[in-house]
Amino acid sequence: MDKSPNMSKRDFMKTMVGIGGASAVAHLIASAGSVKEAQAQILESGISPDSVLAKIKKEGKLRIGYSQTPPWFLRDAKTNELGGIYFDVAERLAKEIEVKLEWMEVAWANATIALRKGDFDVFGSSLFYTMPRALVVNYVGPMWRKGRLVLTHKDFAHRFKSAADFNSPDVTFSVNVGASEENWIKVTFPKAKIITTSGQITLSAEPVRTKKAHLWASGEEDTRLMAKKNQKWAVIIDEEHPLGLTPNTWAIRYGDQDWKFFLDFWGTHMFTSGFMKERYDFWINKMIA
Repeated sequence: MDKSPNMSKRDFMKTMVGIGGASAVAHLIASAGSVKEAQAQILESGISPDSVLAKIKKEGKLRIGYSQTPPWFLRDAKTNELGGIYFDVAERLAKEIEVKLEWMEVAWANATIALRKGDFDVFGSSLFYTMPRALVVNYVGPMWRKGRLVLTHKDFAHRFKSAADFNSPDVTFSVNVGASEENWIKVTFPKAKIITTSGQITLSAEPVRTKKAHLWASGEEDTRLMAKKNQKWAVIIDEEHPLGLTPNTWAIRYGDQDWKFFLDFWGTHMFTSGFMKERYDFWINKMIA
């Protein structure tokens, strides 16, 4: 039995007039290019009703979880307003799919757990790719890639000329609990010691400032901004050679292929269209200034 839609041009025109009036028909046909293409636009999309993509379109809202990691996601201390590279990307997404955004801040240590529990639909901060994370959450894109840089106290600078000097039992890194650097350090510099802090990522540099730890590592932009903000004591080691270029992107739950395919291609569009680079340059220049 043939279940393909069978709607004549006259029936289609009657349907569209009933939906939105003659002006809606003219607008749809003009934008689509033909009655046949316009007809296709009002058919069922094929998106699973169980998909987040279908749910957010039905409810008109998208829930985004985030952790602060300037310049990707941050909250202005004076205005309390959110901003950052990936904040702007999220705003662009909401505008294009015509939904409102709901924000939920989470600690890095709880980010993937909250996502898997369904507390929000996508984790929108700059999430470095790691294998342990990839086993529990589904990375999107990637929309960007970055390397890591390592910062130390000026009083320790003479000890470190390159990454080759980090892998020693008398070297201590300070990292934020749940940050990707924790696993990266264990794998890349297994002889080094690690102490951890909780809260915002930037707080994990405090033990280096007080000389309770020797090194602090983060994404290259984050580290450069940290060094500029703390010029009295902070210095970057071998700044011209970031370590391990790695995807840093969004994440969703496993098992939702429609949502994954949609975000993957949309993320690629954000990158290839130049929007990501434009927002990247804007926020880097703003924070440096």
